[in-house]
Order: sequence, then C-alpha cells, then structure tokens
Amino acid sequence: MPSTTRRRFPASGPPDPRGPVQRDALRLVQAAGQRPQRIGFLLIPGFAMLAYACAMEPLRGANDLAETELYHWVHVSPDGLPVRASNGVSIVADQGIDQPGQVDWLFVCAGGNPAAFDDPATLAWLRAQAARGIRLGGVSGGPYILARAGLLEGHRCTAHWEYIPAMTERFPNLLLTRSLYEVDRDRCTASGGTAALDMMLALIEVQHGRPLSRAVADWFLHTRQRAGDEPQRMGLRERYDTGHASLLAVLERMEQAIEDPLPREALARLAGLSVRQLERIFRSHLGRTIGAHYLGLRLDHARRLLQQTPLSVLEVAMACGFVSAAHFSRAYAARFSRSPRQDRAGVPRKLSADRPSG
Repeated sequence: MPSTTRRRFPASGPPDPRGPVQRDALRLVQAAGQRPQRIGFLLIPGFAMLAYACAMEPLRGANDLAETELYHWVHVSPDGLPVRASNGVSIVADQGIDQPGQVDWLFVCAGGNPAAFDDPATLAWLRAQAARGIRLGGVSGGPYILARAGLLEGHRCTAHWEYIPAMTERFPNLLLTRSLYEVDRDRCTASGGTAALDMMLALIEVQHGRPLSRAVADWFLHTRQRAGDEPQRMGLRERYDTGHASLLAVLERMEQAIEDPLPREALARLAGLSVRQLERIFRSHLGRTIGAHYLGLRLDHARRLLQQTPLSVLEVAMACGFVSAAHFSRAYAARFSRSPRQDRAGVPRKLSADRPSG
C-alpha cells in the first residue's frame, strides 16, 4: 500500500490561522487583561464628516485587522437626536448629554463655524466629563468647542488653520500650534480632514503597537503616516502653482503682514524688482494686481475674525489694516456681497457662497 504522509501539529494544536498583526494585537490585549477602549464622539450639528470619519474608521479597521474588539464607540449629541453633518448626512446618536459618557476618550467633532455654537449645557457637560477623568479630544472645529469650555488651558493644542486666527484672538493664553495634531497628556486635538487619521494611528500605535498601526494605515491606502508636528497647509509653491522665487518671497511676506499692510514699493524692494516688474509678475502668475491680491488676503482674514470672535467691526477692520470702518465695510461688501454686520449676525448665505468645513 502506498504510504500516506500525515501532517503533524504541535501538541498545542494546529497553527494559528491569524496573521502576525492579528496575533500580536490579541497577545497584547490578553497579556494586559484589557477590555475594549471605549471611545465617545460628541457630534456638534454641522460637524465635518471627513474629519469625523478619519477619527472613527481607524478604530473599526483596528478591530477588523486584530479580529478582536480593541475599541467600542458610542455617539453623543446635545439633545440625543440624530445629528446632521455639514454635508447633510445624519448620524444616529446613542445618547444625549442628559447622562454621563461611559467612555475612556471623548472626541468633540465640529465644523463650519464652531464659534456659532453656544450651548451652555453642552459646555458644562464637557467640563463634567473632564472632572470625571475622561480624556478629551477635538477634531476640526472640536478644539474650538473645548477651548470655549475652558478645557485646553495648559495643554498644547491645534485646530484647523481657518480657526487659528480667531482662537488666537479669543483665547490668547492657549498653547496653540499650527501642527497637524497634538497629543498632550489627557488632551489630543487634530486640525481637521485627514489629520484625524494620522492622530488616531498614533494613538493606536501607543496602545497596540506599531505593526497594527501600520497595518491600519496600509488598509486605508494611507501610504505615509504623518508626524503630528508637520504643517497643515501646502507650501506657497503648491498653493499658487508657481516656482517664481521673488513672487513666493513677496506672497509669504504678505501673509505675515495683514494688520500692517506693506506698500507696493516695500514689496518690490523685498523682491529686488521695480514696482512695474512686480506688477507684471503678479498679473502673469496670479492673474491679478498686487493690490487686489493683498486686499483679498485681508478680507478673507477679516471674515474669519467676524464669524468666530466677538471683536467689533471696527476692531476687525483695524486688525486687517483698514483705516476706517466705512472703508472696510465698502471693500467687504464688494467682495462678499454682504456687509460685515450681516456676517457678524449670522445671516444665512447662499449655498454657493459657503466654504466647505475641514
């Protein structure tokens, strides 16, 4: 009879069909006797869906790849009802703020104009969760909400670049950076968009090791996990799609000098050119004059301050280099087809004029 070869397994049984990532994650959890980390998401109406998804989906990915429940999540809304994101999609809440959050981490997700959210009950609830020892995070506009609740003082933090000027004005004592994300003891903040994915990968790595963190990144086609201190924005070269060295130097100086705008002559000297030469370069590369570009930068900055701070129209005008409120109001209305006071009062804009939230 032909001989048969029988596969012999070790005494401990057949080989584990899980891959190394799953085995390592499960071993770490079993060795530490850990229960799943409980993660809460407080969704503020108008929250940014992309930033929320980038914060939540890595947790699901970690569970799936480890083939065990490393994370369990719940959704909270101020009134316990479904919450609509900035794109119109609604998320069903598991609870409202009428009960405490039974979580280890609580992430506040906001978007649009978080300065317009002024709910004392929600801010008080956040302070109560902090007092119970729950670790807090903020995503996109979430850091603004945490700052409003007084929960970021003494911690390094960041926020979306559109919110930073207003937060600097309103909360001058914050240790505010322009990083992608910040993790400082029991607080973590992400600037928005895909930065939340990098932050959550960093937290997964701390809790369950680099192999799992890298596997989650790979699963989501995130080919390079970014460090927290990397910049949020594209460089000027990429933003303006130009490599003209003199123009880039002038654009950088313009963005730095909003409150005290520099005259064309000073900008031309910086570039080592005549005013006529610099004007020609602006028209050729950007399609507008020096003055039109500079005015646009100042008015965009003014709009953020109006919508996100309690500064008066005159104070905003002065902070953006205008000599009078009347001059500022005329320029503002010409650019945005609405007065500064209308933006301050929160008069609804047409959908086409709305900017996407990060």
